[in-house]
Amino acid sequence: MVTHDPHNAEECGGVSPSERSLAGRLMAELSWANTKDRSARTAPARAARDQTFLDQADGDPVRAAHLRKAHFTRMALKSAQSRRRTREARLAGDAA
Repeated sequence: MVTHDPHNAEECGGVSPSERSLAGRLMAELSWANTKDRSARTAPARAARDQTFLDQADGDPVRAAHLRKAHFTRMALKSAQSRRRTREARLAGDAA
């Protein structure tokens, strides 16, 4: 088992935002490394998300499925738009 001390300043006490980000990633990786059943660990979150869609659909599982698909399609659209804006900004920077 991989162990870590979240209070260890050398591991988590980064001063800059990038060091704090790296420390957080380190802790997340160690946490997942110590997780034997990844599916069981995330099951409560998946159940809560599914219940949210069901609640929005007034208990209708068919409508809930469509709401779920719409949610993930909206996220995919936003991701594509963000990638396009990033690509355009990079190309504009290269042209300058």
